[in-house]
Amino acid sequence: MKLAMKIETDRLIIRSLRPDDEQAFIEMASDGSLTEIFGDCSECSHWMGKWIAESIQLEQENNPARAYLAYCVERKSDHTIIGSVGCTYYEDMKRIGITYFLGADHRGHGYMAEAVKGYVQYFFQHYDADALFATARVENKSSCQTLERAGFQLLETRLYKDLYDETAEMSNFYELRNDCSPLRQDA
Repeated sequence: MKLAMKIETDRLIIRSLRPDDEQAFIEMASDGSLTEIFGDCSECSHWMGKWIAESIQLEQENNPARAYLAYCVERKSDHTIIGSVGCTYYEDMKRIGITYFLGADHRGHGYMAEAVKGYVQYFFQHYDADALFATARVENKSSCQTLERAGFQLLETRLYKDLYDETAEMSNFYELRNDCSPLRQDA
């Protein structure tokens, strides 16, 4: 069995999801923070527990090219759960990408760029990947800025319809290359 993941940055703890995180995630869904990922979240209290259980199982499988790996982001100062960061597999492009969300009450403080940087470092140390990919809708300027602050480079802007989206939207495509040879913990 894989040990629980934990990353510490200056202000944050990024850790494995736990069943008791459910209520905090339901509250973030109610503020609209998960709409871009999950769509309509008005009934999320009925399925959030299942999603967290699935996330825990996927972490145990530890294969970022299978589906997704999601982790909890909490503030160190008070252990408030403020969002999530992890990776997802873009089936249509056969690439691993970063994924994240931040509760509305916690935006504008640089938390997500800090979490993305911390997770990216962890990812490149633990997985044999030469790059991480990202998409962000053009109108979601905060998400685009988060990716750029975390070191992602804009590759192109074009219409994109994710496999689970209903319509194509103008989207920015980003990439962060693993240009260094990190010391792997298993080496």
